[in-house]
Amino acid sequence: MIVDPILLLAFVPAGLALNLTPGPDMMFCLAQGLRGGARCGWAASTGVALGGMVHVLLAGLGLGALVAALPGAFDVIRWGGAAYLAWIAWKTLRTPIAGSDAPALTPSRAMRQGFVVNITNPKFILFVLAFVPQFIDPALPVLPQFLIYGLLMSAGGVVINGLVGQFSGAMRRHLRGGSRTERGLRYACATLFGGLALRLAA
Repeated sequence: MIVDPILLLAFVPAGLALNLTPGPDMMFCLAQGLRGGARCGWAASTGVALGGMVHVLLAGLGLGALVAALPGAFDVIRWGGAAYLAWIAWKTLRTPIAGSDAPALTPSRAMRQGFVVNITNPKFILFVLAFVPQFIDPALPVLPQFLIYGLLMSAGGVVINGLVGQFSGAMRRHLRGGSRTERGLRYACATLFGGLALRLAA
């Protein structure tokens, strides 16, 4: 048996509660849905989940402890992620959310951005190292357990964040490019990304 069934049953509601808690990933998918529609919201959610699985794999292999022990490596990744989020904030501020003058945000780009945003957030791997081991049975192989729990968290995240992106994508269809509502949402999204950049940098 790869995972202790009792620990697995305990993990499912805990993981679901974490997925339902609003956070940077959910806000990112909300903003991407507004920028590119429901498909981009789902794509961003998938990219975020894939980035999270990389962190889970690293944590399961023990590299997470290495990152935590080397503040220099942690800072390089953290500042890279902050710079990327700041760049997205600038692009969002300059790009209309809707209307004929709005450049299309493709699902592939939304997925790529979601992956980069999550993979450059070293706090996620520290969270994985703090949360997942509570459900690990040391008598069983550790890496498979990490991967199974990571897949469960990622699957829940894809569904919940994807639904958030779906909702915001539906809102986008009712916006007119250049309207006060459109500008307000664009500035709000840009502020969100800028705030995430500052939060990651701090």
